[in-house]
Amino acid sequence: MSDFLDNLQTQYRHLGQLAQFSHACSTTPWLADNLAKHQRKLCDSLEQAIERSGLRDGMTISFHHAFREGDMVINRVVETLARLGFKNLTLASSSLMTCNDALIEPIRAGVISRIYTSGMRGKLADAISHGLMEEPVQIHSHGGRVKLLQDGELKIDVAFLGVPCSDEFGNANGSHGQSCCGSLGYAMVDARFARKVVLLTEALVPFPNLPASLVQDQVDYIVKVDQVGDPAKISVGAARVTSNPRELMIARSAAEVIEHSGYFVDGFSLQTGSGASSTACTRFMAEKMERRHIKARFALGGITGSIVDLHEKGLIDILLDTQSFDSQSAESLQHNPRHIEISTNVYANPAAKAACCDQLDIVILSALEIDVNFNVNVITGSDGVMRGASGGHCDVAAAANLTIVVAPLTRSRIPTVVRQVTTRVTPGESVDVLVTDQGIAVNPARPEVRRRLEEAGLEVLDIEQLYQRAVALTGEPRPIEFTSRIVGVVRYRDGSVIDVVRQVKEDD
Repeated sequence: MSDFLDNLQTQYRHLGQLAQFSHACSTTPWLADNLAKHQRKLCDSLEQAIERSGLRDGMTISFHHAFREGDMVINRVVETLARLGFKNLTLASSSLMTCNDALIEPIRAGVISRIYTSGMRGKLADAISHGLMEEPVQIHSHGGRVKLLQDGELKIDVAFLGVPCSDEFGNANGSHGQSCCGSLGYAMVDARFARKVVLLTEALVPFPNLPASLVQDQVDYIVKVDQVGDPAKISVGAARVTSNPRELMIARSAAEVIEHSGYFVDGFSLQTGSGASSTACTRFMAEKMERRHIKARFALGGITGSIVDLHEKGLIDILLDTQSFDSQSAESLQHNPRHIEISTNVYANPAAKAACCDQLDIVILSALEIDVNFNVNVITGSDGVMRGASGGHCDVAAAANLTIVVAPLTRSRIPTVVRQVTTRVTPGESVDVLVTDQGIAVNPARPEVRRRLEEAGLEVLDIEQLYQRAVALTGEPRPIEFTSRIVGVVRYRDGSVIDVVRQVKEDD
């Protein structure tokens, strides 16, 4: 009887006639009872889900960015809210990408008046850097976002979470379905803290949908949509795979630093952040691990295909995945039993009872700028415009035993090593080694690391020497001109303000 009911309901749903099915059930008590019990969370449209959620002007909405540049949920939901006449909303997305340029008009129209995010790019970031919003954007780390939710500063009223598949009770994951995005580590936090949770799903599958990254007792409403994201666009931008010779040279040097750092021992742990050189470093680790019979206990964070390759070769035992950076890592989450999905709370929340990043030995991170005191900027470009993300940068830099930053010495005749960073995101005391295409520098606070590298025959320079070398190549850059107006507030992982971003001064 249950199979008959499910098949009948599916036929009506495919015809877009759930209302007619409800009418048919009204004359058949057992059908009506089953419909009310099983389908109480399903909504006929996004508009209906918004109405049922109780969303009102001035409330906070949230999203995750597991699809990165392929996301199709944020713009759609905000456009719908604009059409429905909502105003003065706070947008709390785990991050924003160039695909979110469409948010500019809703911001101008007053639909969105405040933003919490780990970062932003593209035309949206440019417009905000030039004064689009009245209130400054609050920029947090991934772990810091969870702490803001825990502390109650950030309160999510309605989370709109796109998933490839869900059952009718809301058990959902990102590791199955047509638009498989892998880990839902960001969404897991939103589902935990939001007052109401609305799932937008591409497929409604039979109950129970397992594994359940988002669990039925966290989900209030479900809307079936045609598409929530394009997984092919996950691995573009910061998460791209590189074939650039300079980036590969930096990656090779970083692998040599790891090999001789003193932390390259059997059972070590590692994370590679976003950025072409940092993710490429993994490619050069396999030969060194095999030659020295060294295996890693676990790899953490955003998991890439190259990390999966090491796992499948038996060189990394466990993968702890808060974001899958490409299709290979997303598929691995389906079939590798020791590839484990974790939330950003478990990953890096400094206020958690235990965060995985505190177990890290080695992390490789990127930078837009690094100064002579090893402070790192991953938010603003050489023109002062926001074009990056805090991400988990300061979280894992503070926690790991050895933090390596990789960056070219110059980009487009602009120095990367500078006297003082434009925007401080990760403090210098958390950074141990800088690897560039023209030399390696070690933080003076880590003399034992410098000694090990020099004993291995690696040339180590003072960071001041790298700075002078950069300036010799590019000349002293003209200082960026800002107004006094603050357009972004950079929050450290504990919630404190570590820096601000000021509005870029317009050319006369």
